[in-house]
Amino acid sequence: MKLDRRLWRLGVSLVWFSQTGPAKEIGGTITTTLTITENSVLVGDVTCAVESAPCIAFGAPHITLDLDGYAITGLADAETACSGGGVGTEIGIDVNGQNGAIIRGPGVVRQMRGFGIRLNNSSGGKITDVTASTTCFAGFYLNASSGYELEGNVSVRNGHMTNPCGGI
Repeated sequence: MKLDRRLWRLGVSLVWFSQTGPAKEIGGTITTTLTITENSVLVGDVTCAVESAPCIAFGAPHITLDLDGYAITGLADAETACSGGGVGTEIGIDVNGQNGAIIRGPGVVRQMRGFGIRLNNSSGGKITDVTASTTCFAGFYLNASSGYELEGNVSVRNGHMTNPCGGI
């Protein structure tokens, strides 16, 4: 009986540690959409040079992106965000059809020619302590999404004169 319990505990421990392994590290310049399928963490500022597509996209449910105090900076103008119209597909962080996504700050998503963070057709996640700044569209955009907790976030200087959609 003692051996059975020990084997059971060992099995539970192995399963637990295999699910909480080290996070994928992200930093530097991103030139094509980076699709994350495991827990990930920024290890430095990210320059997003992706045109007409998201910078970072969630590709699996129930994973966490930890900004860890760093910034994700897109191609928009640093002063005005948009000089003319935006590019709706240029999104800083895109959660499309993935439930239970967690985006954790502190951190900044800025200068996107589309949305800062888009939650589309997703549910049951959380965004905490993130600042979305100087994006052409909304800093945080929720479409056909529900059950998200947004806590301690800041949205500033988002939108533009012909599309003043702004914050959340």
